[in-house]
Amino acid sequence: MKILILEDDFTLSKEMVTFFTSKSFQCTPYYDGLLLLKKYKSNDYDLIILDINVPGKNGIEVCKAIRELDKKTPIIMLTAFSEIEDKLTSFENGADDYLVKPFHFDELFARVHSLLRRKETPQQAKEKIIIQDLEIFETEMKVFRADIEIKLTPKEFKLLFTLANANGNVLSKQFIAEKLWDYHIETNQNTIEVYINFLRKKIDKDHETKLIRTKIGYGYYLSDQE
Repeated sequence: MKILILEDDFTLSKEMVTFFTSKSFQCTPYYDGLLLLKKYKSNDYDLIILDINVPGKNGIEVCKAIRELDKKTPIIMLTAFSEIEDKLTSFENGADDYLVKPFHFDELFARVHSLLRRKETPQQAKEKIIIQDLEIFETEMKVFRADIEIKLTPKEFKLLFTLANANGNVLSKQFIAEKLWDYHIETNQNTIEVYINFLRKKIDKDHETKLIRTKIGYGYYLSDQE
């Protein structure tokens, strides 16, 4: 397994490389976002860890640029700040997860392990799902509504596909968290709400018929029926 690391703190970068090497990972560290993008090639890595505050191009810019080339490789963002705006911006630009410094390496490893496991064992689902004028293609990771393509981040796509694949059944926040994240389930409840709002803006905002629905006290479901 190969991990790409963007971290301008030389001590922390070296510690991460040492830690993951001890876990039998191969690590490629960079200290500058612009330099990383010049060297980056799609599908060279199994997972990417990006610090936000780095020279050249910051981690969010790097994440966005990588997502234009690679929709599937898991990305974890690191930052010294815990502001909700940083989290939302990271997710909007394609990050799969977010970890605030200082952190324990065991927690970072748990998140890495979870994302890699999901990459290796993808959710079994239909190759194409149609709900009213919404079309979802699993293999291509593409979504269309009224024949217009809607750009989603990988995590947004996974959430939408999970809802669509439930055949109209209500999915609880707990169930969704366990499907999309494996760890600290209790901390992900607000994150689920954030992603649901992301999807509503992209899927439903410009359409009279709303497809992403809430059953108060139970969870979320996808349907063209009230």
